[in-house]
Formats: sequence, structure tokens, C-alpha cells
Amino acid sequence: MFPSCYSKPSANGEKKSSWTKLLLGVFVVYMVHTAWLLYGFLNNKPCDGGEHCITSYLTARPRLQMSVFTCLVPDNSQLNLALKIDPFDPQSSFEKQVDVIVPEETRANGSLYAVVYVHKYGVSPLDDSREVHYSAKLTTYYHTPTLLEENKRSRSRKQKPVSHWRPHLSIIMMSESFSFNKAGLPSDVRRFMKVSKNDRKMVYLPLLLVNELSFRVKDLMGINSSTVRLPLSVSYEGISLRRFRFLAQLQDMVYSLRQFGFTEENIDEIKDTLVGSNLYLLVLTALITSLQLVCECLALKNDISSWSQKSSMSGMSRKAVLWRSLSTLLIFMHLLEETSLLVLIPIGLGACVEVWKVFNVYKIKLQWRGLKVSKMDEEERKTVEYDTQASRYLSYLVYPLCISGAIFSLAYLRQKCYFSWLLNTLVTGVYALGFLTMAPQLFINYKLKSVSHLQGAVLTYRGVNTLVSDLCYVASLLNPSLSLTSSHQLCCFRDEVFFLLYLYQRRKYGSKFRRRDSGTHNKKLKTQ
Repeated sequence: MFPSCYSKPSANGEKKSSWTKLLLGVFVVYMVHTAWLLYGFLNNKPCDGGEHCITSYLTARPRLQMSVFTCLVPDNSQLNLALKIDPFDPQSSFEKQVDVIVPEETRANGSLYAVVYVHKYGVSPLDDSREVHYSAKLTTYYHTPTLLEENKRSRSRKQKPVSHWRPHLSIIMMSESFSFNKAGLPSDVRRFMKVSKNDRKMVYLPLLLVNELSFRVKDLMGINSSTVRLPLSVSYEGISLRRFRFLAQLQDMVYSLRQFGFTEENIDEIKDTLVGSNLYLLVLTALITSLQLVCECLALKNDISSWSQKSSMSGMSRKAVLWRSLSTLLIFMHLLEETSLLVLIPIGLGACVEVWKVFNVYKIKLQWRGLKVSKMDEEERKTVEYDTQASRYLSYLVYPLCISGAIFSLAYLRQKCYFSWLLNTLVTGVYALGFLTMAPQLFINYKLKSVSHLQGAVLTYRGVNTLVSDLCYVASLLNPSLSLTSSHQLCCFRDEVFFLLYLYQRRKYGSKFRRRDSGTHNKKLKTQ
């Protein structure tokens, strides 16, 4: 009825909404799936009796014995007895110290395994039909780079990894007498289960596992040709079904991290977090991580969409975009040699987006004949003038801090080489002073009395992400079991001040923009 007052929604806006709904839908499905898995862990319903039930072998309280053997190859070499627990109580917990004789093959950069048997008392485990066993490595191949290799940074000759001793063997077993339903047997329990028949009844043998989460790289001991005996700490603990399933899932997760390229040092940090936390704290951590991932994906999507539609770069700080691009590339180079692909891929994608934004803000286009630089209009020239003025004021603070920090690092801190010193100094400067890159943009907003050129959704998503991260850092500072690097401590609360200033500018200048936009719209209606 009133065509002049009606505006048809653009197809581009509908496409944005559909992508956002799709991403949020995936997030909701992931949360529901995680909640369902946790419900399965916390609610294990026992079988109510009948032929379809699988009862525990421990229900009859048999007299058992635990034997720990060492061998070169599991199931295919001679077994050497290292420890015997007789009698063995599944409900107990203990820790024993033993000395293990190192075979000559192991001393010649070979391997050695431990095989844990739980069997009948007074019967050899090889003659017991109801024995359960689990094999685990007592050695691992690990290469510790020497200082000469680090200084030369030579990767052309990779030395052969050397066999190291793992001085801890942590044994866990489900000591709970739980009856499973044959039809509803959990898949994570089925692979550890060994079933036998007893008078037409299905009986499962004890669920045995070696806890790999107790292994740390810092505890490794070197093995050489003169090593004859090595100490081994053998510990045992009887646990419930819920905890057994939980630890089995965590070990599978650690194995997956190794497949993704995580180093053993990074995995040790994850193990410290997993072992020192309870189930509810881990669930909260997973929820926070998922929320941050969704916010980052939404911010990246809105950022790319906004920059691809920009025709004028008026109000955008060139220096801030260039600094952000260089900062992301420096962090990517810093993490390139010590982080897995699972972390590097998102950072690399973010670096590519920042480089693409540099080409956009400088109006550089790639063509077959070469690079083409478009001319700036009057408003863009005014923006560049304000950007240069703000960067000049900012340099009076940034340059002295960076130079003094670099001199202090070179004089008082140990460095591998000059390249490592330069890279670490630049990365530390990015972590410590990276928040100052928003200062030129705030100055331009103040001069132009407008924030309409900024994408509010992107800043909101990243502001929420940073706020959640900083709250987690403060919580970790209150917990002495968690440690933070100095870079993360410098990052704490670094962006909130400027984000609050942006919100203040948005409130102050946004109202003027809305009034001006409303006046323009009324003039158009009167003209029509």
C-alpha cells in the first residue's frame, strides 16, 4: 500500500542470517551430543538380572595374584618377573619400588615392555584361562636437541632418537562389581572386556588398564650401554566404572592429539590440566572453549563479509590493519616450530585474512599486468592524515619500550641465537603492546565523530571472546595448580579498555549518526 515506505530485505542479508543460523545450529548439535555423552557416563544402569546380563568375575571374590613382567616384545619373547603381589586385593591401592634389569638389546637403543597379569593365586598366568593382561611401554624414543644443534638450527641432519626410560608404571582396574546388559554394552568398555561362560552365565573378567596420563617427558631417564639396572615405580588403584570410562576416553583423546602433530611437551601441559581437574571443571572448560570457537568463527565470517563489501576506506586506520597483519604473521612464525597443525591452521587462516585486508585498505589490486593502486577520495585522504598523526603520537611510547625490552632481553636472558632473540622480542612486543594498535582507530573515530565505518558485530564477538579468556586467566591465577606464561599474563585485560572506549564512542557518535540518517530518510520521503 505504501511502496515508498517499504524496503525489501536484501538477499545478501538473508545469506548472512542463514550462515549464522547454520553455525549456531552446528554449535547446538555439538552441545547436545556432548551432553548426551556425559549423561551416558554419569548414568550407568546395571542389568536387572536374567540371561541377557553379563556379571563381573570379581563378584565371587576369587583369590587373585598380580604379576608384572618385562619383555622385549609382548607375546613373543621371554618374560622376566619384576614384581609379584600375592595376594592381590582389587579394592586396594599401593605403590612399590623395584629395580629392573635392562637387557643388552634395550641398552643398544632398543625397547622394553611391561606386561601386567591378573590371574588366579598360585597358578601361572600362562596356564590360567581366566587371566587378563595389559602391555605397556617402559621405554620411549625421544630426541633432546643439544645446544649446538639449536644454535646452528640445522635440520638437514636429524639425529636418531635415543631410547629413554619411563620410571613410572600406573596400573588401574575397575574394582566395581557392575552387571552389564548384553544389548546395551558401551563401546568404550567392550574393547577392554574379556568374557567367559560360567554355568550358562556370561561373566566378564576384570577391566585392566595402564594409565598413560601419568607419563611426563620431564621424568624420562636416559639409557646408555653402561646402564644395567633402572628404578621403576609400580602403582595400582582400584576405580569405579565411571572413572574407568572417563580415563579411557582421555587416553584416546591424547592419542588423537599425537596424530594431529602435538608435541610431547604440549601433551604434558594438557595432561596436567586433565589430571588435576574434576569432571565438572572439564565440562565447563569444554563449554567455554566451544563458546570462544563460535564467537571467533562468527567474527571471522562477519569480518570477511564486511571487508568484501567495502567500497570506501574512509575512517579505516591503515596503520592498525598493517600492524595487525604483521603481528599475526609474527605469531604464526613463532608457533610454527613448536605447535601442532590443529593450532597452526586457524592462525594461518587468520594471517591470510589480515594480509588480504592490507591489500584492501591500501587499494592494491592484483592484475595480469602487475599491481594497480586506486586513487583515494577526499575523505580517505583525511583519514590517512589522522592515521599518520595518531601513529606519530603512538611511536613516542612504543619505540622506547620495544628498544629497551630488546636490550634487556639480549643482556640478561639466555637466547639460542640472534634470530631467536629477534623473533622472541618481536612476539613479546606483540603480546605486550598489541592492544595499542586500536589507538589510531579510536583517534580517527574521535576526529570523524563517527563509528559507522566499523563492523560492530565483529568487535562485539571478539570483545566477548577476549573477556572470557581474561576471566579464565584470572581464575587460573587464583588456582596454584595452573600456570601461565609471562606473555599471557601481559595479555590479561589488555583489550577491554579499548573495547569499552569503542562502546563509549558508539554510544556517543552512533546517536548522531542515527539522527542524521533519520533526517536524510525524512527528506527522501518528502521529496517522494
